[in-house]
Amino acid sequence: MNKSIKTKKYLVIGNPIEHSLSPKLHNYWIKKNNINAIYEKKEISENNIADIISQIRNGQIDGLNVTTPFKNSIISHLDQLTPLADESQSVNTIYKDGDKIIGHNTDIGGFELAIKKINYDINGKKVFILGAGGVVPSIIIALKKMNVLKIFLSNRTKEKGENLKKKFSNIELIKWGTTPDFDVIINATKLGLKKDDEIKIDYSVLGKNKLFYDIIYNPQQTTFLSKAKELGIQTENGKMMFIYQANQAFSIWHKKMPEINEEVVKLLD
Repeated sequence: MNKSIKTKKYLVIGNPIEHSLSPKLHNYWIKKNNINAIYEKKEISENNIADIISQIRNGQIDGLNVTTPFKNSIISHLDQLTPLADESQSVNTIYKDGDKIIGHNTDIGGFELAIKKINYDINGKKVFILGAGGVVPSIIIALKKMNVLKIFLSNRTKEKGENLKKKFSNIELIKWGTTPDFDVIINATKLGLKKDDEIKIDYSVLGKNKLFYDIIYNPQQTTFLSKAKELGIQTENGKMMFIYQANQAFSIWHKKMPEINEEVVKLLD
């Protein structure tokens, strides 16, 4: 390879970040597509954001993925948002277009494709979301696109839930620890990253015709999912959403749509 050609650099930023499998997936696709690039992960704090964005401006970094808890707070550092990022006020993919730094959202499409992949008909269903963090607006928008009947939302910090309600007036806020009548429950909290994390749900009253969905993909089986599985309830983790959102980010940066096959899915096992 000609050494004068610059190796492009991509990063995923968040806090915590050690659980992220983004480098594993992106570097696999980079190698498969013979692209001269490297993808790494970096744990940052809020006061590192300006520096990271200036590195994109001066060409030291070529693209950025953003995860919890910076999907919203990073927006004020960007020049422009795509319509999906603007609607959700949530950014997980950043790229440079000319001299402008653009924030985009691939979580919406990622979640929608992941639900379609498991052939679960979510149309007309009642959905209960746990959490009000950075990815939740994307999930709400995707659910609305898929014509769900009702969206309930519960968050440990009441104020965060109320802020979302201002933006999405059709969601119904539920007190943390209360379980409404739902068809689908989505864990969009960080509860589950640690083994002893527990979400208070009365599993005994649920019945079997439910879908338990966890945005977390590493570990693959959170307590939230394993308890539901024991009762014969359908479960799904966030792995396919993660793969689909990464696939879209990769295509924006490299102008190539990488293949999603069994090898890719097994790579993250």
